[in-house]
Amino acid sequence: MTIKEGLLWGKEALKEVCERPAFEAELLLAYHLGQDRTYLMIHENDTLPDVDQFQTLIQRRAAHEPYEYIVGSASFYDIHLEVEEGVLIPRPETEILIDLVAEIIEKEKITRIAEIGVGSGAISIVLARKFPQLRIIATDICETPLKVAKKNIERFGVGEQIELRKSHLIDEVHEDLELVVSNPPYIAEDFLLESNVIDYEPKEALFGGRIGDELLKEIILDVKHRGIPYLACEMGYDQKEPIQAFVNEIGVEYIKFYKDLAQFDRGFVIKFKKSESV
Repeated sequence: MTIKEGLLWGKEALKEVCERPAFEAELLLAYHLGQDRTYLMIHENDTLPDVDQFQTLIQRRAAHEPYEYIVGSASFYDIHLEVEEGVLIPRPETEILIDLVAEIIEKEKITRIAEIGVGSGAISIVLARKFPQLRIIATDICETPLKVAKKNIERFGVGEQIELRKSHLIDEVHEDLELVVSNPPYIAEDFLLESNVIDYEPKEALFGGRIGDELLKEIILDVKHRGIPYLACEMGYDQKEPIQAFVNEIGVEYIKFYKDLAQFDRGFVIKFKKSESV
């Protein structure tokens, strides 16, 4: 089998699974060969080595296993992060959250923050690289994300800025903070997800309760009661109205919602009243 034939076979095997089967076949073959995609075009008539191994990669993807878990890496912002099953794959939408948080950090000269639900470490690592003065306590309730985040933190040399802590939300974080950021679980328990998500990604990082916004509301109350000035969170596309009603009830200085690239409501930034931020 040549490289060209391998790509054609891979494309056919993935056509029912992927929106871009040819592209994903190229990515997996490039990973298999340890080369970039340009190499595949230049060497399309070369014999494909270790055909069985390549076919196994394609079969894993055809069974809906996410590409990122197969190759053990996810591209995010300007870096590549190690990921594995048990760790949420970072999404491009979360880059918007980072940019909004970065604006607040810069404007308010913030130096002490926490991240709830560290996952692969994506948010904390990008923020630490942007702001060398920033100190971050990053929490997670599960061991696997803490283990993977530790590897990624060490790889990017930001271990002095980021401390990992096993905790439900910020229960184990007793230090003074100026901002909390989170991409928490916010999906309703009965929401039907695609196979590549529900069958592989960690349910603890996906489902936020029976309705979906329970954990978001718990985070809002925790941050308010701790007197932390700012909270920035992702949320579900249909949660703007209930979150707005909830913050109207408890009282905040302001809440600003933002949209993702597809123009769905995707998250919010809250500033709590100064009288509560002491």
